[in-house]
Amino acid sequence: MQAKFSFEPCGSGALQAKSERQLDATDTTLVSSSSDPSSAVFGVVAAGPVATVPFPASRHLTSSPPFIVARNQPRTPQSQPTLLARSSLAVTRIDHPPPFMAPPRRPGAGAALLLQQQLVAAAVLLLTTTVAASPRVPAVIVFGDSTVDTGNNNVIPTPLRADFPPYGRDMPGGPRATGRFGNGRLPPDLISEALGLPPLVPAYLDPAYGIDDFARGVCFASAGTGIDNATASVLSVIPLWKEVEYYAEYQRRLRARLGRSRAAAVIRDALHVVSIGTNDFLENYFLLATGRFAQFTVDEFEDFLVAGAREFLARIHRLGARRVTFAGLAAIGCLPLERTTNALRGGGCVEEYNEVARRYNAKLQDMVRGLRAEFPKLKLAYISVYESFLNLITDPAKFGLENVEEGCCATGKFEMGFMCNDDAPLTCDDADKFLFWDAFHPTEKVNRLMANHTLEVCYQEGVL
Repeated sequence: MQAKFSFEPCGSGALQAKSERQLDATDTTLVSSSSDPSSAVFGVVAAGPVATVPFPASRHLTSSPPFIVARNQPRTPQSQPTLLARSSLAVTRIDHPPPFMAPPRRPGAGAALLLQQQLVAAAVLLLTTTVAASPRVPAVIVFGDSTVDTGNNNVIPTPLRADFPPYGRDMPGGPRATGRFGNGRLPPDLISEALGLPPLVPAYLDPAYGIDDFARGVCFASAGTGIDNATASVLSVIPLWKEVEYYAEYQRRLRARLGRSRAAAVIRDALHVVSIGTNDFLENYFLLATGRFAQFTVDEFEDFLVAGAREFLARIHRLGARRVTFAGLAAIGCLPLERTTNALRGGGCVEEYNEVARRYNAKLQDMVRGLRAEFPKLKLAYISVYESFLNLITDPAKFGLENVEEGCCATGKFEMGFMCNDDAPLTCDDADKFLFWDAFHPTEKVNRLMANHTLEVCYQEGVL
C-alpha cells in the first residue's frame, strides 16, 4: 500500500513526514527530485503517522519537484535504508515541494523563515549527512594539481610533497600523512564518498593500490603542475600531458581486468574531476620562473592556457570521458602567501591577481560552452570557485570561520610543503576555524564545501 506525505521542517536539520495513513515497521520514506526511485537519497523506517527524516547532504534540497515517496515491500532485517535501490518499490508522486522549498508567507514570520533557510543552507553545505547514493557513477577520475593530488608526488623526485605531519592530521581513522596538501581529505575524496564510492580516491602511482581499486576511483593529479608544460618543470612534477598518458595506460589495464565493454562503461559513466590553473599564474608567470612572462602579455597567457585546457578536455573526451567537471580559479590574490608578499604595498589581497582570475574564468566559461556545442555527448560542467571563495572571505562567520587571512599551519603566512612540519611553531588546534590549512591550500572543512558545490552544479546541469 502506498502512502502520501506532507513535509514540515522540525528543527535540528530534519523534516517531519506526515502520512495520510498509519505507518508501520514495513514503511520506508524516501525523498527525491527524480522519477527514478533508485536515486532517492535518504530513508527511515517509522511507525505511527509521523516520521522524522535526517536532512540529506544532497542536491534534492535545492531541486525542483516532483518529490517521491516509496514503500519497501517487504522489509526484511537485512534491507537497510541505504540499500533501498535493491528493493522492490511502489512509488507515489507528490505534486508540491516541501515547505522549505517554497515557504508559506505568514505575518511576522520573516525572521523565523530566514533563520530556517540559513540552517537548511548550512546543513547542505557542510554535508553533515552522507548516505550511499545510486551506483550510476562507477568511479571518480581526477586530473590536476595540489588541490586534488591524493599522493602521486610522494613517489616522484620533487621537493613539493606533503607526506609528513602535520599534513593529514585530521584524516578519518586518525592522523595519516598521505601526500594530500591539507589537514584531511580533498574534494575528490568527498565527492567519491557522496556518490557511494570509497571515501578516499587512490593516487595512480601509489604502489599500495591496484587496478581493482582504480576501477572505482583514481587520481592522476600532481601538486605543482599546470596546464602549461613549463609550469610542471618549475618543481619537477608531472605535466598534464603525462597525466593523460597515465589515463590511457589506466584504460588499457582496466580493459585487461574487466573486458572491453565493462571498462568502456566505467570510463563513460565515471565523473572526471579537473582542478588546475593556479600554478600557471602564481608559480610560473608572475613568479618569473619561466620565460612565459617575456613571451606573452597576461591577456595572451590567459588565452594560451584556455587553449591548452580546451585541447586537454577534447583529448580525454576522445579517450572516452563523458562526464567532466572543470574548476575555475579561486580568488588567487587572497591566498595567505600572496597577502604576505603584498605586505610592502599595504597588505591585503593582490587585486591584480584577482582581476586576472576573473578574466581568465570568463574565458574558460566561453570555452566550455563552445566544447559543449562541438561535442554533444560531452557533459561538461564549469565549476565556479572564485565566487565561493569570495563568500568565505567576506562573510566568514556565516560558515563558522574565524581566520581567512592566514593558514592554520605554523605562522600561516608563507609555510607550505616542507616548511609546514611538526617542528613549526604556532600551528592551530582547530583547523575548522580556518579557511586555509597552509599558506596555499584550504582546510578539509572548505574542501567539503567545494565538493558539495561541485555536486550541486553537476546535478543542476545534468552531468549526474
